[in-house]
Amino acid sequence: MSSSYHDHQASAAENASAVPCAVITVSDTRTVESDTSGQIIQQMLRDAGHTITAYHIVKDDPHQIGLLLDSLSRDSGPARVILINGGTGISPRDRTYDVVSRRLQKTLPGFGELFRMLSFEEIGAAAMLSRAVAGVYRNRVILSMPGSTNAVKLAMQRLILPQIQHLAWEVTRD
Repeated sequence: MSSSYHDHQASAAENASAVPCAVITVSDTRTVESDTSGQIIQQMLRDAGHTITAYHIVKDDPHQIGLLLDSLSRDSGPARVILINGGTGISPRDRTYDVVSRRLQKTLPGFGELFRMLSFEEIGAAAMLSRAVAGVYRNRVILSMPGSTNAVKLAMQRLILPQIQHLAWEVTRD
């Protein structure tokens, strides 16, 4: 790995503290009690020393998703990273990708690419149905992943938690 990568990681680690995160589950059927994936995300964040500043379950409705993202991304909002699960497939009700991708000011195409690559190793060609997406919106990192518990665990373990402090640092540094 390049020295530049290590320099960035070192700087992120120096300035590291608990990353304030918001968690959103997009679902027409989940409740707080049945939202296994949302609970897994929160637990994994807490276990890694990060804080949960907000947790919401929102219907897979573009207007509701957009309003919530806008609200969580206000200048004074505490979340630096917003993690979304659900609504990333291709069924007519799956609209999370569409709402998120329209708002992104900078995209992180590698997140979706890597997620699908890692998913392919587990589920084969069905991985192509995922529209996992990430990027920056109003100085917040938004990471949107499928809502299955296996997908959430994969994204959190392999992609998000190893880089969350670096991501949060990058969007706040000058």
